[in-house]
Amino acid sequence: MGKESNRPAGEGKNALWSFFASVRLTVVLLIVIAVSAILGTVVPQQEEAQRFLRDLPPGLVSVLQFLQIFDMYHSVWFLLMMALLAVNLTVCSVNRFPRTWRIFSSARSGGRGSPFGGGAADHVFSLPGPHAREAERLEGILRKRFGTVRRAEEKGVITLHGEKGAFSYFGVYVVHASILVILAGAIIGSLSGFDGYVNIPEGETVDAVKLRGGQGTKKLDFAVRCDRFTVEFYENGMPKEFRSDLAFLRGGKIVHEGPLRVNHPIEFAGIRFYQASYGNIPGKARLTVTDGGSRKKLLEVAAGEQFELPGRKATVSVLRVEENLMNMGPAVKLGVMSEGGGIAFWVFRQIREIEEANPGITKQVPQFNPGLYKPYVFSLDGIESAYYTGLQVSTDPGIPVVAAGATLMVAGFMLVFLFSHRQVWVRVEEKGGNCRVSLIGRCNRDPAGLARDMNGLTAAEVK
Repeated sequence: MGKESNRPAGEGKNALWSFFASVRLTVVLLIVIAVSAILGTVVPQQEEAQRFLRDLPPGLVSVLQFLQIFDMYHSVWFLLMMALLAVNLTVCSVNRFPRTWRIFSSARSGGRGSPFGGGAADHVFSLPGPHAREAERLEGILRKRFGTVRRAEEKGVITLHGEKGAFSYFGVYVVHASILVILAGAIIGSLSGFDGYVNIPEGETVDAVKLRGGQGTKKLDFAVRCDRFTVEFYENGMPKEFRSDLAFLRGGKIVHEGPLRVNHPIEFAGIRFYQASYGNIPGKARLTVTDGGSRKKLLEVAAGEQFELPGRKATVSVLRVEENLMNMGPAVKLGVMSEGGGIAFWVFRQIREIEEANPGITKQVPQFNPGLYKPYVFSLDGIESAYYTGLQVSTDPGIPVVAAGATLMVAGFMLVFLFSHRQVWVRVEEKGGNCRVSLIGRCNRDPAGLARDMNGLTAAEVK
């Protein structure tokens, strides 16, 4: 039989295996990913990048967009780097695991035999009592420090072997596994999660959100309704706190509800909702309709609503409601459909001021004439302002996986830095009428810990 090779398990395999088994590749990939993460933090991403792009030459913008610099964490090359790192760590672990297992198995089976025949002991001292009694005492000390002690006796010579921390050899593999789990969580979140936003007017319901980066909309399998929105202000007019009372509905029935405040998100069906912004939108418009005589009709209508004109078969549709149209104040766009056809025109709240500033404007621009559809005259008495709540909506199914990987990483680092494989051999024999004790200690790291174990045994000399 030939001699057993001492080469690592992966040596001698093809070049591709050797490439992925390289520690240098690990270092390079970690540096590239770290630099990419820094760029993703410094360089504006997705929608935030639009203002940044305006100041750059078009050619440079095209190159940066091709490289997906403004959507770093979803870019093909970033995901490829993470996949390469996963392969690299896997191959490195597989390549080196057999040797580690042999070391572990050897330690658990009592080591490679007594080391006393191979050289001088680390410590040698004499004890006054019979060697059998002193061996019992030393075994007790050794057992307190190592738990399990193996004892052998041959020709009156007693050998004790204490060993602990052999499992620490696997700490690096636990760290490798944790990185793979974290990478898997990041990829799952990147491919399966989404990040979007939605504005919900007070009292209204939505069932879809707009995805960031101009990626369209995402249909939800439930509806969200803003039942109430409130905002508190400081004395200087700055918002102090704003709150949305949300209700989540399935099949038209409320299945969950609760308040949403800044830094206090709500989670429903695995999707998190954050209070991000708020604003004002035109609400209902108050209209007065006269037929040229004494008949008058008062209405409160919102955009998209319709009403019938008194005394005539005509339907009026509220097409738009604007709080400040072209800096001319509140206005409503109406569309009238009758048997004679249809017309559309604007009704301004401040029509008199507009005519005084621009004489003849209603003749020059008929669409600004509130009496365009005769004999009816429309007037806008005011517009009720309503709030909308702006919500950031996101889900990341990879978060639990990343959290599990982080926990596993902590455990791996504890194995690597807080534990070490330490072995101590004690030889007790009768020599010249005295009991002679010889000590040999070995460790893979943490020599200070080994020194403490050895000192605990040598202290028996002075007791």
